[in-house]
Amino acid sequence: MLSSETNCLCGAVNIIAEEINPKFTVCHCQSCRTWGGAPFFAVQCGTKVKIEGGDKVKMYESSAWASRGFCMECGTHLFYKLKATGEYNMPVGLFSTLNDLEMDMQYFSDMRPSYYCFSNETKEMTTAKIMAYFTSKM
Repeated sequence: MLSSETNCLCGAVNIIAEEINPKFTVCHCQSCRTWGGAPFFAVQCGTKVKIEGGDKVKMYESSAWASRGFCMECGTHLFYKLKATGEYNMPVGLFSTLNDLEMDMQYFSDMRPSYYCFSNETKEMTTAKIMAYFTSKM
């Protein structure tokens, strides 16, 4: 596991993540692509996350199983948080000091548009598989 500290674009929100999984995921669902304009490249940060400037974080309930947080000042996407476990998934790009990361999983691979693909060999989960996974966690 890795640890890192980062902040949003304007610096109003500071994040300390103590347990970052070096194997990151990519989500191709329409919700993630709408949120960020592209697939969501995320590192799993577990629950050992400290957020300073939390009064500047706006939460959006984006599904039955998760909420998304962003900075109300600059709009930086900060996290995708699972409701059942409290686990954070954060944009890999927030952490400029992380090295030796490996793309490990692609979620909603059947929803990936035809205009891009990755050459990385990864595990993939279809919509049906990911929906069954999250439904079992509720």
